[in-house]
Amino acid sequence: MAKGKFKLSAKEIAIDLLFYIVGCALYSAAVTALITPNAISPGGFTGIAAALNYISGFSTGLILLVLNIPVIILGIVRLGGIFIVKTAIATGILSLCIELSERFVPQFTVNNILASIFGGIIMGAGLSLILKRGATTGGSDIIGTLVNRKFRYITVGKVILAFDVLVIAFAAFVYKDIESGLYSIVAIYASSRVTDAVLYGLDRGKIVYAVTDKPKEICDKISERVERGITKLSVVGGYTGDSHTMLMCTVRINEVSTVCDIVRDIDNKAFIVVSDAGEIIGEGFKTDR
Repeated sequence: MAKGKFKLSAKEIAIDLLFYIVGCALYSAAVTALITPNAISPGGFTGIAAALNYISGFSTGLILLVLNIPVIILGIVRLGGIFIVKTAIATGILSLCIELSERFVPQFTVNNILASIFGGIIMGAGLSLILKRGATTGGSDIIGTLVNRKFRYITVGKVILAFDVLVIAFAAFVYKDIESGLYSIVAIYASSRVTDAVLYGLDRGKIVYAVTDKPKEICDKISERVERGITKLSVVGGYTGDSHTMLMCTVRINEVSTVCDIVRDIDNKAFIVVSDAGEIIGEGFKTDR
């Protein structure tokens, strides 16, 4: 078993537990109040547990715990480390929170699109708090990691996506409603967007790459108009063998067109590529986590 460092201060443990409790409470409230009452699946092991609850009447929290126990044990044996320990704790808290939510949180049967959007938003807020402190809610996350360890060409994200598709299909079959699956996709998408926003903040942006023979003029103009730093890289054309300069400039989304216009105005032969920047940390953006 992989050995991790388990040296955590009492303060860190307390903060972790606080985040897990609040995150699990939010997630559970969303599932109990808005998601399952409207025959929508939250995906993952929680989605399986909710569907089995619909069939059998057994507690969703208890089913979720039973489903997660063998997966967590396998994760401890194969992966080890503090990540699995934190995930096991968060999973236990989530099961308890769902159990309490089913007893004390009121259920609302509302318009399905509203339930999927607002339920997904609240789920995402809860999940982000758990992820922010280095844990997950178990289930498909651990399975994805194990599959990726065995087959490196299969990413964790692809495993989770495939798992969610199967869970949504299973839920639609159980609820006997194809629309249930479609609303489930909306809920999961809303949840993922909110999770990304909380984890990575609003400093997501773009990276503009420009291969040019007029790097100084372009750098001066970008610095003057956009006030962004530029990195110069020496590149060589694979076909021609000619040497050029590639400029790399990280900008906010609303600054992309300005930077591209500057490059084109100065060098209309420049080759420009714009790519996504998932998270930007540094001067002018986010300076810490």
